[in-house]
Amino acid sequence: MNDFWNKHSEHYLEMAFRTDRLEIISNPDGYGKNTGECGDTIEIFLTVNNDRIQWVSFATDGCMNTRACANTVAEMAEKKTLEDAWKIITEDVIAYLETLPEESFHCAELAVGALYLALTNARINQQDPWKKLYRKNFSK
Repeated sequence: MNDFWNKHSEHYLEMAFRTDRLEIISNPDGYGKNTGECGDTIEIFLTVNNDRIQWVSFATDGCMNTRACANTVAEMAEKKTLEDAWKIITEDVIAYLETLPEESFHCAELAVGALYLALTNARINQQDPWKKLYRKNFSK
């Protein structure tokens, strides 16, 4: 077990064990759900004010690597404009975490994909606010 703590960066450990963003928002301004080939799912919830992301939370049924990537994406997207959040890419997540195992790089792709879906949904809700009223309930 000691080897686990020593082989991972501080960023990885913080993002893997951080829980304050594990939250399902009932009426988010943007929502994206992405399921990977591995079976892990990430749901991203955005709160947006004046085209700026105020809060990002997520839900996942995935492993520790998936949670680390979801937390990283949330951290990177918060306080950015919707346009700037589109610039977050998989490589940014991998670089930030430093010690994400190579066989889990798909977790970063999964998290970024969920973010892109949430950003798309947020833009649709800005253009047609009435659509937000008809959103279905979220899982979990």
